[in-house]
Amino acid sequence: MSMIEVHHLPPGTRAGRARAWEELYATQVERATVTLGESETGPTLSSGTLGPIRLVRIEMDSGLLQRTAEEIGHVAEPAYSFLLQIAGQASFSHYGQDCVLGPGDMSLCNNAVPYSYTAHGPVELLLIRAGIGTIREHLPSPEQFCGRHLRAAEGLAEHAVGLSQSVFFQLAADLPEAVHNRVARNLLDALATAFAIGFDDLISSSAVLTGRHARVRLFIEENLRNPDLSPGFIATRLKVSSRYLRMIFAAGNETASAYVLRRRLEECARQMADPACAHLTITDIAFGWGFNSAPHFARSFRERFGEAPRVYRREKLAALATGGGALSAGATESV
Repeated sequence: MSMIEVHHLPPGTRAGRARAWEELYATQVERATVTLGESETGPTLSSGTLGPIRLVRIEMDSGLLQRTAEEIGHVAEPAYSFLLQIAGQASFSHYGQDCVLGPGDMSLCNNAVPYSYTAHGPVELLLIRAGIGTIREHLPSPEQFCGRHLRAAEGLAEHAVGLSQSVFFQLAADLPEAVHNRVARNLLDALATAFAIGFDDLISSSAVLTGRHARVRLFIEENLRNPDLSPGFIATRLKVSSRYLRMIFAAGNETASAYVLRRRLEECARQMADPACAHLTITDIAFGWGFNSAPHFARSFRERFGEAPRVYRREKLAALATGGGALSAGATESV
């Protein structure tokens, strides 16, 4: 008997299918906001448990999976997921990193930190999920790898993706339960080794500083909406000196304050381009991400994206709209 459950969305309206997909994703993976493409079919989600890990295969047309701070507030159990792009192309944003995943590419995701996965046309994605404790047995300091792009051609990435697919199909074909734990350990070892080889320079540069940098980034992501977030606030809360904080960020040629500003602007831009947030003013969005001055936000946004927030938003929503680029009723552009 197969140990993989296959879930198909029932027919219905686009809005109804989106709600059903959101509920299914919440039940089988975690709570998130989803947006479906124009297709009237799919997506399909198949999942199964293998010892301490869970395998989730997603087939979907163009669409968005986005986990925000609101959904994270409902996290039942912190977990990490290896994202294996099997087919198609998608953009993945996480931990301040942005990458475009192609067939055979990989990344790592922490469900306690916001992320977004945007499918550019039909895709197939395989998630290998495990609790924090299990992941750290195979990949110490996993935070440093979150959101990073491991390409298929790098190191053992292609081998690890191929092994993961093979394990999934064997589980679907009734893999003997007596070997589940052993197979799970071997699979996690292969995935962890692929990341260790692919990011050898990251690990060897300084394990202590790199691990600390990852923990600081995690703290920033968790507190990005807090208007009090500053280098002094970060240093105090994490009990490190301001000098040490500067040293941690020096390797990336970006100060802590510059990192905070960049991440806030990126999240504002992402939300401004989301039709689901069209009822919010630009000021609402900016202040919701920790800005406390509209002129400062507008100036910083223009410096980063090359145009005023209202122009950026209008262009993005117009590109997404079907039959026109007007903002939905009630949306105003105050910045």
